[in-house]
Amino acid sequence: MAIPRRRLGQQGLEVSAIGLGCMGMSCEYGTSDEAASIKVIHRAIELGCTFFDTAEVYGPYANEALLGRALKGRRDAVQIATKFGFAIENPERGATDSRPSHIRAVVDESLARLQTDYIDVLYQHRVDPAVLVEDVADTVAALVREGKVRYFGLSEAGPATLRRAHAVHPVSVLQSEYSLWERGIEAEVMPTLRELGVGLVPFSPLGRGFLTGTAKRAEAWPEGDFRRTNDPRLQGQNFDANMRAAETVHALAAAKGVKSGQIALAWLLHRADDIVPIPGTRQIARLEENLGAVQLALSPEEMAVLDAAMPPGRTAGLRYNPENLALLDR
Repeated sequence: MAIPRRRLGQQGLEVSAIGLGCMGMSCEYGTSDEAASIKVIHRAIELGCTFFDTAEVYGPYANEALLGRALKGRRDAVQIATKFGFAIENPERGATDSRPSHIRAVVDESLARLQTDYIDVLYQHRVDPAVLVEDVADTVAALVREGKVRYFGLSEAGPATLRRAHAVHPVSVLQSEYSLWERGIEAEVMPTLRELGVGLVPFSPLGRGFLTGTAKRAEAWPEGDFRRTNDPRLQGQNFDANMRAAETVHALAAAKGVKSGQIALAWLLHRADDIVPIPGTRQIARLEENLGAVQLALSPEEMAVLDAAMPPGRTAGLRYNPENLALLDR
């Protein structure tokens, strides 16, 4: 399997067309097996998937450390994205902390856990209302000059924040939830990305299981699983409506003899050539299935059918509970 490369932004960042979200290997989705996760990471590299996504808050800290161990001896062959911005050790400050001194401390700690001397993509994980984004961008710019960071990214940032940050230091990529199932960024955020020349890295590109047909009701997930309490789209009548909305994806997959998740990922890849989804998995078989989407062609007619079946606003329920919704910058 040959995984093509894609360019994100205008500053030279180039990664595999599909990346690997590593969060679930350490937190949020139940117990994990480090040895099995490392095998998935190594298999991804063998197949040409070289873009790995993590964050200090995943674990916290455990996911970066896992990735550092997994990539030892392979660093030059991959691109690592990690994130700062949560007040993990200073919760009395609130949820977020993007003070320049904190950014610098987090980067040094992340470098140590990742066992590397540079981070390919450094994201602000969530916009901090108490810190000017200009100060954040200026701090990251200094880290780029020092060689500790190569490219600047934002996560879940709105148009105004994107423009303000980009005016100080070029933003190469925005990470946000985006899929056939969640298209909220299309109205205002995506035009801003096109205007500024910023690439897009969609997380949850498989619609938290709805687009693969594997979604379960919130109460079916164990205690401690993010999906049990934090996603209203998995609850009650919302769940039923969203299962019905995804039926067109499953029907098209059956007609083409492929998996539903491959249809969902191919739809993203066909939307623009600077979109790089990062589906997460802890299984080699699912990894191989996801990467197979790069070989799947969708005709304009098929794209139109999918667009019409799941237009923006079709999904029932809010993206998060109120606490997490408050962290989104729109």
